[in-house]
Amino acid sequence: MTNCFNKRIFAAVIALILLTGFQVPAGAAAQPQAPATSAAADILMEASSKTVLYEKNADKHMRIASTTKILTALVVLENSDVNDKVVIQNDFPAIEGSSIYLRHGEELTVLALLYGLLLESGNDAAAALALHVSGSLDAFSDLMNQYAESIGCRNSHFTNPHGLDHKDHFSTARDLALISAEAMNNKTFRDIVSTKQIRIAGRYFKNHNKLLWKCQGAIGIKTGYTKSAGRSLASCTERDGMQLICVTLSAPDDWNDHSKLYNWAFANYGCLQIKKEDQTYGSIPVISGKKENARIHPAEDYSYVYDRSDVTEISCEIKKFVYAPVAEKEAAGLLAIMQNGNTIKEIPLLFGEHVELDEMIPLTFAEKLKWSLTLRKR
Repeated sequence: MTNCFNKRIFAAVIALILLTGFQVPAGAAAQPQAPATSAAADILMEASSKTVLYEKNADKHMRIASTTKILTALVVLENSDVNDKVVIQNDFPAIEGSSIYLRHGEELTVLALLYGLLLESGNDAAAALALHVSGSLDAFSDLMNQYAESIGCRNSHFTNPHGLDHKDHFSTARDLALISAEAMNNKTFRDIVSTKQIRIAGRYFKNHNKLLWKCQGAIGIKTGYTKSAGRSLASCTERDGMQLICVTLSAPDDWNDHSKLYNWAFANYGCLQIKKEDQTYGSIPVISGKKENARIHPAEDYSYVYDRSDVTEISCEIKKFVYAPVAEKEAAGLLAIMQNGNTIKEIPLLFGEHVELDEMIPLTFAEKLKWSLTLRKR
């Protein structure tokens, strides 16, 4: 790789910086403290990088009430088809608390039950889905624990799919944020929890999550309450391309807690997301190739949360030209994310396509030298 800087790529990257608001002037105001909340435990996390922006008692074992159903829905989506039919039987266990009033002999799809689970918080829907997937609530709880462990939850244990109080049923704000971030990566789940109201399977469901109406950019996810757990809330909000997850446990003023934390975070942080499928990094001229240029792209996905009081920028070094043939995934340059002059992350830039040598364009050494000098002057 040469150290020559391709001006066309530089322009594209600068445009990216300006569009995302990523370039921050020096001398910005000092970072203010996060607002106080009413929660016994809480956390605010950027969804893609899992960067924690704020936390309080985030690893304390807590009862989480119906926010349990986030994990329930994930396990169901992993282990069944949304078009599967579920027939409600007399021997389904009677579950206290919130209900969508399932009746013996009814046949509903998994999708309809998921809407009842996540919008109306139906405990009977949770039981029906668990029995459909695993045949028993205990077997389904085993799946829940396995799934939670697989995504990095280290301080949780689940004994049921609905979240009613049990001495061995608990989680933490951090683990619930990890579960929530994973759930929001599932399109079906995301579509359901962002729905304000729906009529399905002969029922009308309205989402209990008031943030969908009162918080800018809110896109989900789940409320919960029992007398001993208090008010539990996991939510997700997206603004300017940054997606945040907030969890509050035992929080009597949770709606305001979430709104305040989101407003604080979006005012003081941003997120740069590098996507390996992104083709906006331009192309490099190919000498003697069957194509004149070869596209380039980053080698990996990367999310970086930056403090707006810092000077954060991207630098990009790429080859000015290459000789054919060019192999797909061959190194083409280097992208660097820098904060206050220090390199935070380096990501290789790769060719996104193969360009064959055109045998009809043989170049002598003199011609190659001429091409090289011409392109280096650009």
